Amino acid sequence: MANVKIYTKPGCPYCAAAKEDLVKRGIAYDEFDVTSTKKIAGEALSHSKGQRIVPIIVSGTEVKLGFNGG
Repeated sequence: MANVKIYTKPGCPYCAAAKEDLVKRGIAYDEFDVTSTKKIAGEALSHSKGQRIVPIIVSGTEVKLGFNGG
């Protein structure tokens, strides 16, 4: 299991860009689709403090909401 988790939803261009950026930087990640189960959606909401936003990138204790190319 990778140290980085990314919470995404299908069709999200920001999610696709974030995943592409991680791949370019050689960072392994585990992807979780927030639309797949209530458990995963709940995990995502807990990381984002209730904000309904994707992608959510979690690395250790650092949480990044959204993606703007960096």
